[in-house]
Amino acid sequence: MVDLSSHALSMVKDPSSITDYSLQALSILRDPAQFKWYIIPLLLIVIFVYTKEMSKRNWSAVLAGLAFWGMDWFNEIWNSLVFYFTQYAPVWSAPGGDTCYLILIGLNIEITFMFLIMGLMSTFLLPEYKWMKILGINNRILIAGFMSILCVAVEVFLNLAGALTWDYSWWNVGSPWLIWLIGYMPFWLVAFWVYDMNNTRKQVITVSAIFIFDIVCLVIFGAVLGWI
Repeated sequence: MVDLSSHALSMVKDPSSITDYSLQALSILRDPAQFKWYIIPLLLIVIFVYTKEMSKRNWSAVLAGLAFWGMDWFNEIWNSLVFYFTQYAPVWSAPGGDTCYLILIGLNIEITFMFLIMGLMSTFLLPEYKWMKILGINNRILIAGFMSILCVAVEVFLNLAGALTWDYSWWNVGSPWLIWLIGYMPFWLVAFWVYDMNNTRKQVITVSAIFIFDIVCLVIFGAVLGWI
């Protein structure tokens, strides 16, 4: 058995029932010894992207990007809870790729920085008119679907590289529909919904609600109960 931190051990009831990928992820879960200096320029890139749009007062793009990021945190929380309650595996885990820091069993800091930028930058693809159709499909839905397909393709590559792993037959390269439908489509649909709201106050309230829910879940299931 791989060495687990005291916190990771507290999440495990029977190590023999847990998949190898999950044990590998638990062995580096929130381990500060994983730190690598490359994370600092990555952080600066995130800051640059957001401050650039803020300087242009492009609040719709900024808040859409944050909504996208908040939706990813929601997914990562329930994914971690799947592991705790099954004591077998999360739906996805991130045990490989030589990460700088594994925040949750399926979320490393590189992934979270990627999503923080991706949501904002995807708004650059949106036509001005939200009701405009492309190939007979609403442009928001079409772009959300297309971007989700691209993300699934990237996940397949990461899985083949051993950086992102799957242990369930209904969530893998042979059955990508749930990854597309649950893993990604909601991110863009919510982000574009926030982007198209007609005033900043509504956008801020919506994004705040997403983050309040995420934070409450992290506090309860993480800090208090130690489940994730």
